[in-house]
Amino acid sequence: MKIATWNVNSIKARLPTVIQVLKDIDCDVVCLQEIKCETDAFPYMEMEELGYQIEAHGQKSYNGVAILSRTQIEDVQRGLPGNEDDDQARYIEVLTGGDNPMRVASIYLPNGNPFPGEKFDYKLRWMEHLRNRAKELLSYEEAVVLAGDYNVIPSDEDCWDPNVWKDDALAQPESRAEFQKIQWLGYTEAFDTLEGKSHAYTFWDYQRGAWQKDHGIRIDHLLISPEASDRIEKIEIYKTARGLEKPSDHVPVVGTFRD
Repeated sequence: MKIATWNVNSIKARLPTVIQVLKDIDCDVVCLQEIKCETDAFPYMEMEELGYQIEAHGQKSYNGVAILSRTQIEDVQRGLPGNEDDDQARYIEVLTGGDNPMRVASIYLPNGNPFPGEKFDYKLRWMEHLRNRAKELLSYEEAVVLAGDYNVIPSDEDCWDPNVWKDDALAQPESRAEFQKIQWLGYTEAFDTLEGKSHAYTFWDYQRGAWQKDHGIRIDHLLISPEASDRIEKIEIYKTARGLEKPSDHVPVVGTFRD
């Protein structure tokens, strides 16, 4: 069972590229972020032609998350529990996987810039709500995958130049600490555990030749529960996607799990 997370940076603007990449990575479940369209405007037909069932949680022009699955989707949760006052579409959670169920969430965590300020405070509050939900999910004793664009650079080794990012919300000690607190609950950061490579990136800005110079950061993550950790075999950053025509500035991260 292959599960991917990918910030597509507007699914309608990049639909041909998205379709190509989805065919290439051939995943059973795909968690999309920043779809940038309302729920009803999602390109359901094109995704269904690839064999997926779809659940989306969108809003006009900004944010938005979706989950594609080749098996039945159940128990859909739109919005982060405990954070019902938030009007931004940043969280969707489903149960899928058929006979080998997985509870999967697609997460688009707030950016938090400019730092310091109200947007950074919102980011930290949102992360606290996410931690509370992550803790609750552990009590289910299910295989859980919290997949998404976390907008957190976990360590200095996860960016091309720490000095460039030292004043950015993505690299602040408070952001990193909140990200670590979720792991302390019992979640595993899949790439760190299986690969542990420094300077492996999932995002390259469109500006200043970042892709060509490999000036990237790693902010897209799979956090997995103990039950999912027992099943994971491999994880890959699909860098090929960044070199395609009209690419997203992010690339998919793909985890392979035993049935």
